[in-house]
Amino acid sequence: MINVFVLQNGRLNQVPIETREDLEQVAPVWVDLTDPTEDERAWVKSIYGVILPGEDEVKDIEASARYYEAENGDLHLRTDFLLEEDEGPSRVVTVAFILAKKMLFSVHTDDLPVFRLVRMRARSRPGSIADYMDVLLDLYATDAEYSADALEGIYQNLEEVSGRVLQEEFTDKDAADALSAIAHEEDLNGRIRRNMMDTRRAVSFLMRGRLLNSDQFEEARQILRDIESLDGHTSFLFDKINFLMDATVGFININQNKIIKIFSVASVAFLPPTLIASVYGMNFDFIPELKWHLGYPWAWGLMIVSAAAPLMYFRRRGWLR
Repeated sequence: MINVFVLQNGRLNQVPIETREDLEQVAPVWVDLTDPTEDERAWVKSIYGVILPGEDEVKDIEASARYYEAENGDLHLRTDFLLEEDEGPSRVVTVAFILAKKMLFSVHTDDLPVFRLVRMRARSRPGSIADYMDVLLDLYATDAEYSADALEGIYQNLEEVSGRVLQEEFTDKDAADALSAIAHEEDLNGRIRRNMMDTRRAVSFLMRGRLLNSDQFEEARQILRDIESLDGHTSFLFDKINFLMDATVGFININQNKIIKIFSVASVAFLPPTLIASVYGMNFDFIPELKWHLGYPWAWGLMIVSAAAPLMYFRRRGWLR
C-alpha cells in the first residue's frame, strides 16, 4: 500500500493513489509505503528515481551501516519502531527512510501506530510541518511519546500485579499468572529501551550530519532530552520488575516450605509410634499381647501418647500454623 502526502498550509494531506498516473500528478513531501507491491516499487523508481530496499535488505543490514549516503546522493536511514499488539508479545519493526529530492520515502512491513499519530496530528495542527525533514523529526518525536505512553501502561500493569502478589492468600496459580505478567512487561520494557536507543542514534546522526536548520536542530535536541528522561523510567521499571519477581519467587518458596513442613511434622510425629510398634514386634520368649490381656491396649496407648506429645510441642511453638 502506498500513501502519499502533500504539504498544504502546514498540513499533511493524504492524496489517494490508485494508478501510476495519480502518483505522477502530485508533488509529495512524504511517500509512505506499507508492504509495497512490485508495481508500487516500480512506480517510485520510474517517477522519482528512487530504488526502494527490499524486505531482506531492511532486516539484514548491519548496525554499522544503518545510516549511509548512496552514490546518487540519497540519504538512507534504518530506524526501529515499537509495535504493541493486542495478542502476543510486542515487537520492533525496522523502517527504511530515504531522503531524496527534498522528499521523505519510508518503507515498512506493518502499519505502525506512530505513523498514524503523525498523520492525525499534522492535519489538526497547521503550520507544524514545513518540509520533509520536519516530517522525519515529527516521527521521531512521536515515537518518543508513544514509548512514554507504553511505559505508563507498564507501570499500571505492574501495579495490578503488585496488588495480587501482596494479597493475603497467594496461591501457586496466582504466582504463575504473576510471573507470566511480569515476564511480558519486562520484555516490553526492554524493547522500549532498545527502541529509544535506536531513535537517539538516528537523531544524533541527523544533528552531526548538519542536515537540520536552527529550528529543527533545537527540536532534535528536545527529542534527545525526552529520550534521556525515559531512560530513568525504564531503569525504575526494571527495578520494580526485579522486586516483584523476587517477591513472587519468595512466596512460591514459602508455599513449598509449608508442604515440606507438613511432611516433616508428620515424619517426626509418627517416628515414636513406629519405634514402639517395632519393639513390640520383636521376638520375645513370650508375647506380651497374648500373655497379658492389656498388652494391645497398652501398646496402642503408648503409640498415641508418643504421637500426641510432639504434636502438642509443635503446636505450642507455633510450628503448625
